[in-house]
Amino acid sequence: MAWDFETDGEYAERLGWADRFVREEVEPLDLVLGSPFDKSNPDTVRVLEHLRTKVKQQGLWACHLGPELGGQGFGQVKLALLNEILGRSSWAPSVFGSQAPDSGNAEILARFGTEEQKANYLYPLLDGRIASCYSMTEPQAGSDPALFTTSARRDGDDWVIDGEKWFQTNARYAAFFIVMALTDPDAGAHHGMSLFIVPAGTPGLEIVRHVGVGTEAAERGEHAYLRLANVRVRADDMLGDEGEAFAIAQTRLGGGRIHHAMRTIGMARQAFDMMCERAVSRRVRSGTLGDLQMTQERIADSWIEIEQFRLLVLRTAWLIDKHQDYRRVRGDISAVKVAMAKVAHDVVLRSLHLHGSIGISNEMPFSRMLVDAETMALADGPTEVHKQVLARQVLRHYTPSTTLFPAYHLPSREAAARRHLDGLLEHVVAQY
Repeated sequence: MAWDFETDGEYAERLGWADRFVREEVEPLDLVLGSPFDKSNPDTVRVLEHLRTKVKQQGLWACHLGPELGGQGFGQVKLALLNEILGRSSWAPSVFGSQAPDSGNAEILARFGTEEQKANYLYPLLDGRIASCYSMTEPQAGSDPALFTTSARRDGDDWVIDGEKWFQTNARYAAFFIVMALTDPDAGAHHGMSLFIVPAGTPGLEIVRHVGVGTEAAERGEHAYLRLANVRVRADDMLGDEGEAFAIAQTRLGGGRIHHAMRTIGMARQAFDMMCERAVSRRVRSGTLGDLQMTQERIADSWIEIEQFRLLVLRTAWLIDKHQDYRRVRGDISAVKVAMAKVAHDVVLRSLHLHGSIGISNEMPFSRMLVDAETMALADGPTEVHKQVLARQVLRHYTPSTTLFPAYHLPSREAAARRHLDGLLEHVVAQY
């Protein structure tokens, strides 16, 4: 019977190194440098190259990719444990070569890209020389492909793309965009969508405006409203085969949701640690905040919720490694997605509240954390959609009752039990 909650010793040591490295050398960068995606900033490039060299020496670079691409080919459990550490810092994923959306874009380029596409986009992306954007969601449709209106029509050896895309992460810094567009309206969303690689600067590709989150100024925002007007790309710029966009997107998103979840745990633990330090430090008339029963309840609730969620994520990662089929674990992944935002929100809000006025000020990170928590409720499909997915997956395992009363009807069960007992007694008496 295999049932183990321990990490093997060798990998535990590497995780210990990553924990110290992120705390001592990476987390400070969040406070003094801009975006790690900004390759135009020479300080950013130099710092990333220096730190990435150390990560590569430890064999922890781009661990989601196979050795042929310079990664480790780790399974989802190992990746989850590493991402739990990286979630404490906005810079850490870039330092370890696992930053979204580049990591997901690299994965689908590696799996579905041509040799030319890999040479032009994948390898520079892996080297950290460029950044990318995954262009899927739309203003009127959100993340529902069935409502997408961005389309691509064939014109000789080219495709011409028209439409609008909303909340495009990394558009400001991207060297190329992976754009989802409708190529066959009669085939439906699952088989009529295709992906195209569109280099930045392609005529007709316009950033209408940059978009921040929460109270972040637009000029600092790392998301964008895009317009594609008569954007012409070569037939060779299609990523994968025509009509494969939905299937490719699911491949990209499945593991990514687990990585987001463990990074969210890292953020929640930060908020929890702040809550606990505040509880033992802040004096009130009768002692400390930690002496108050209501504070103790909040700390206990937060600890339980984090640990429950962490086990759910790791179990789901284990199932992915076991089955190697995201479709079989679709419901579990949706459960992770649903729980992720709630746990993060609840823990962060409790910590903010315990800090009083300084908690809501811009001198503490809680406001940003709350926005991040809500972002997790919307990114990669809203929570409500994933609840539906989970419920449908669960209900598939149940058979409808065909009798007047359900099988769990107590009088019916009691009658069946009595018949069973009568038969058992007859058998026992016959033996004697």
